[in-house]
Amino acid sequence: MTQPTPIRRAPARPRLLDAFCCQGGAAKGYADAGFDLTGIDKAPQPRYPFTFIQGDAVEYIRAHGHEYDAIHASPPCQHDSDCQRLQGNTHPDLIGPTRAALESTGRPWVMENVRGALAKLNAPVMLCGAMFGMATYRHRYFETSPDVFLGVPEHPEHVVQQAKMGRPVPPGHFGQFVGNFSGVDHARRVMGVPWMNRDGIRECIPPAYTLLIGAQLRTIRLAVAA
Repeated sequence: MTQPTPIRRAPARPRLLDAFCCQGGAAKGYADAGFDLTGIDKAPQPRYPFTFIQGDAVEYIRAHGHEYDAIHASPPCQHDSDCQRLQGNTHPDLIGPTRAALESTGRPWVMENVRGALAKLNAPVMLCGAMFGMATYRHRYFETSPDVFLGVPEHPEHVVQQAKMGRPVPPGHFGQFVGNFSGVDHARRVMGVPWMNRDGIRECIPPAYTLLIGAQLRTIRLAVAA
């Protein structure tokens, strides 16, 4: 009598909450690292390539963050942006409330922001496009929960000149891709975000950054599960 062959089910992918998700640059890297993504943002995000919830990110983290295996949060950086200060614009500072919400979940978490927020971040690590062979520098800073240690590549010296903000990128230069920049198609290729428009690109984290972080988060999760 032929015995039935056992069905081997693939292990479930860990779930990651992507708070303040915008168009999903961070999400793409985490997905490539093996996570199932759910993004939340107060504004509609029709370009977000994964499951999306519209709502208040801090409130959602407090209510549902514990349901995920890990959390990434990118509270809006406009409060600490040099560009916004020069224009006299004001924005809420959400770093403190976001950290408190993340800490309440008991889950491993990563919180990202810009150089202007450095004084408010706890022992962040910095990632730069040049670490990943990208034709942009785009420094971003990542604070983590105490159970997460991020190893980062060596930071190469900045030897390539950057294009001026808002100007086309001359041959041999790195792009900045902030503000009302030109060359969206070029920026998509450099940043690895072909689905995004200008609004998404100028705020996004390159997926290469979170692919690195996500691989390390997976290691932490597997160690805890064992």
